[in-house]
Amino acid sequence: MGFGIWSRLRLTLEMIRFSHSLFALPFALSAAIMAWTVPVADSSVAENAFSSPGGSAGVPFRGRDLLGIVLCMVAARSAAMAFNRLADRDLDARNPRTAGRHLPAGRLSAVSVTVFTLASACVFIASTLLFLPNRLPLLAAVPVLLFLLTYSYTKRFTSLAHFWLGAALMMAPIASWVAIRGSVLLHAPADGLPAVWLGLAVLLWVAGFDILYACQDVEFDAGAMLHSVPVRWGVAGALRWAAACHAGMLVVLFTLPRTADWGGPELGLGWIYRAGVAGVTLLLVYEHWLVRPDDLTRVNRAFFHVNAVVSLGLLAVLAIDLWT
Repeated sequence: MGFGIWSRLRLTLEMIRFSHSLFALPFALSAAIMAWTVPVADSSVAENAFSSPGGSAGVPFRGRDLLGIVLCMVAARSAAMAFNRLADRDLDARNPRTAGRHLPAGRLSAVSVTVFTLASACVFIASTLLFLPNRLPLLAAVPVLLFLLTYSYTKRFTSLAHFWLGAALMMAPIASWVAIRGSVLLHAPADGLPAVWLGLAVLLWVAGFDILYACQDVEFDAGAMLHSVPVRWGVAGALRWAAACHAGMLVVLFTLPRTADWGGPELGLGWIYRAGVAGVTLLLVYEHWLVRPDDLTRVNRAFFHVNAVVSLGLLAVLAIDLWT
């Protein structure tokens, strides 16, 4: 009996591609690092303020906040991915590319995946208690979860479903900032500008690579009356949309240090961060070189390998820059 439970859990983690949690988690951690190290303009709003490298009061590091961010990210993504597989199981069964997935192939039951989805959702909501006395994450938990789950149905009525997915992952850095600097935000909403700007970069990045990924299913989606950028504008047009999204992402990343000019806190990002963004530029150019209108065989390499390096690389250079 015990072996059966662990076997189903292993299959469930395979189904939701648990290892791909690293796509959004590094952006949440990047925002967390900024939230802990960026000075607060008014030290009276930072409870138990400490002296930051810039000489101003900052928000103290708490291990429970870091644990809460990791648990919330992993649980929310697990719930959203499992729910997506439930919502799409009939479509997946009809699509030759996805017919071998766990639910349509009968390796997992809808009941077990439903239980996993509900359990992940409960872990997500419960994990927000780690941020107390900051109650904002707890109050926002259910609306955020509903927004994440709704994505699974968007391709049934809009070609902009890719941007809904991007907006869902955009919440990762914003939620981290709210969890750590909630008391600051209540007094100075502009304090959250860096997180929103980083979130916008995530939105464009995710929308761009999701458009690339959707090119694989353009024929099936068109026949199934599903909506996507490739269905509406063709594969060649979709590649241009994806390139435009990633160009926009680079503009946002390069201008992230300028958010202080617009009323946000001073980030103190320098040449190390900018060199990292230059490296991301090269990776995205390589990603788009891999995927061509007449050759979609390398989409998975572009989707999984390149994007993992982008997210982890940005986390590394941002952390090194802020801590040095």
